[in-house]
Amino acid sequence: MPTPSADRVTVQQAATDEEIVATRAVMRQLRPDVPADEYLGTVRRMMQSDGYRLAAVYDGGEVRAVAGYRVMEMLYCGRILYVDDLNTDAAARSQGYGKVLLDWLKAEARAQGCRQLHLDSGVQREQTHRFYFREGLAINCYHFRIPLAPAEG
Repeated sequence: MPTPSADRVTVQQAATDEEIVATRAVMRQLRPDVPADEYLGTVRRMMQSDGYRLAAVYDGGEVRAVAGYRVMEMLYCGRILYVDDLNTDAAARSQGYGKVLLDWLKAEARAQGCRQLHLDSGVQREQTHRFYFREGLAINCYHFRIPLAPAEG
């Protein structure tokens, strides 16, 4: 597998409106239900209320991979970095960008005093799971959910 060249590949947090919008096309490959015209507002709201952060891998000025994450503390595992979203541009997969970003997320977790990095991944994403296993992640629990109707007012 080719690896991205260190002299042209960078990882940086997306904080300005322009930087957040630059991640939209790659993120929407993973999260197509977020309307393009609502992406910036949704991300901004999550950043302000939930501590959501975005990081992106840039190669030659183009976003190749993106991750949404937050730092949190849980009773059962302590302080963690939780990855909400992690995606490599479909046209740039298997070129090392995902590894660059996951390595950056691990380093960010350590820098933030986290004891672990956590993420959930849909059961249908078999290729993605192979990547996670190669990178040392392990399945340690099931994630359960139930849709809830809005509360009657």
